[in-house]
Amino acid sequence: MAINLTNADNALKSVYLGVIAEQLNLGANPFLAAIEKNSNDVYGNEVRQLVSFGVNGGIGAGTEDGNLPSAAGNNYKQFVSTLKNLYGVIEISDKAIRASETNSGAFVNLLNAEMEGLIKSSRYNLGRMLFGDGSGELATVSVVDSNIVVASSCQNLVEGMVVDFIDGDGNVVENASGKRISAMDRETCIIKVEGLNHADIAVNYKIVMQGSYNKEITGLKKIFDKKTTSLYGLDVATNAWLKPYRRESVGALDEITLQTAIDNIEDSSGNGVNFIMCSYGVRRAFQSFLSSQGNRVNTMELAGGYKALSYNGIPVVADKFCPSGTMYLLNTNDFCLHQLCDWQWLTDDDGKALKQVPGKPVYTATLVKYAELICSNPIGQGILTGIMEC
Repeated sequence: MAINLTNADNALKSVYLGVIAEQLNLGANPFLAAIEKNSNDVYGNEVRQLVSFGVNGGIGAGTEDGNLPSAAGNNYKQFVSTLKNLYGVIEISDKAIRASETNSGAFVNLLNAEMEGLIKSSRYNLGRMLFGDGSGELATVSVVDSNIVVASSCQNLVEGMVVDFIDGDGNVVENASGKRISAMDRETCIIKVEGLNHADIAVNYKIVMQGSYNKEITGLKKIFDKKTTSLYGLDVATNAWLKPYRRESVGALDEITLQTAIDNIEDSSGNGVNFIMCSYGVRRAFQSFLSSQGNRVNTMELAGGYKALSYNGIPVVADKFCPSGTMYLLNTNDFCLHQLCDWQWLTDDDGKALKQVPGKPVYTATLVKYAELICSNPIGQGILTGIMEC
């Protein structure tokens, strides 16, 4: 028994950790796989990044013996944002460990199953957060009565999630927190939540990931939302370079619309678009447009083994968490996942990752990463919305 626990603890740190880190850094999302990840600009529990905007003003023409241009260096602002705490937890019961005590193969299979489940759920959650605004909101309650709860959308919900309900004042509803989604109908968005008293919630209450309300990384929605008034500690209204390119109500997608957006982004920022993300329906619309023009639909391979369509050498990828009718036009060089460290196991004073839960016949291990997503050049990004899907 002790040997199994020791071996399991060593395996978590020496065998599984590297695999998990690679799977989450590259496998969660092709966009995440493409951007830089480092510990630069991390100070304590904050990211403080000095960014420049506009151009250096110390240039000009003159006469052969006249005055030189006046010095006017780069314009700088400092982004400040808190590192977000990302966790993943596994549990193995003492009974399961004892049952596999004499069978090393069974014990390895037990660990493998737990690791696969952890990777799958963490990858799902991380991919979802990239498209969020940091609030952790998954959906809102559209209909509630004594029998059913209907969510506004099923896009961010899946069976097994543990969620909290947030009332209209932004407070976690005490009797409606830490509840697990046991079943859902993806056509009607009816969800069944274990142990939930429907009388405790109301229409327009928010459904959020457990314990995550306003604690998630700053995703794309925060950067592109017109309602965003402050980004990385700066006022958006007085810093126009924080506003990305936006075109709404696009309708049928065509090459002129797409190329015009790319040209405008390059004209405003001086940088080109090198990555396009969209919903599945928009990708189908893009394919349909190319086919209707007799153009060949080219593909390309990206970091992490992802396949993508190609538009003038720019990868076009679809993601399940991208809002419907939406296309993001991005420059991955402007994004960085700042992190205190890469994925690590939370260890106790003895350096053990796998430890008993006090008072319970269960052993647990916690995966942790402290990170924040920063876009250093918001004006160099763009979004098309209201695209007619296929």
